Amino acid sequence: MSSAASGYFRRLSRRLTEDIDQLDAEELAESADASGACRASDCQRGEEATMLGRLRSVEACPKSVGASVQAEFFDGTDAISLVWIGRRRIPGIEPGRKILVRGRVGDRDGRKVIYNPYYELRENS
Repeated sequence: MSSAASGYFRRLSRRLTEDIDQLDAEELAESADASGACRASDCQRGEEATMLGRLRSVEACPKSVGASVQAEFFDGTDAISLVWIGRRRIPGIEPGRKILVRGRVGDRDGRKVIYNPYYELRENS
C-alpha cells in the first residue's frame, strides 16, 4: 500500500473518531489562517483585529435604555464577545453564522470583547 493511501486512511479514521467540536475548531482556525485573518488567541487588548469565525450564541437585550445585541464569536482558537450597543436586533446575526469581524479588542470582566464591530456575513460551510 502506498504512503498516500495510508495517509488517506489515517486522516479518514481520525475524522471518524475525533470529537466533532475539536474538528470544527480546527476547520475554523484553518479557514481563518487561509483568509489572512488574525487568530483570536493572538489578539491583545487595544489592538485592531480582523477575524473570521462563527457565532456560537446571540442574545438580544432589548431594555429601552441600554439596548444591545451580544454574541459569542469563536474562530477555533479563542472566544471573543461582540457587543452592538443601541441595537435590538441585527438581521443575519444568528447562532451558527460564519462572519468576518473587525474592531478594537477590549477587556470586560477579564474576557476579550469588541464593541460595535464592523462585520461581513459569510457563506456557511
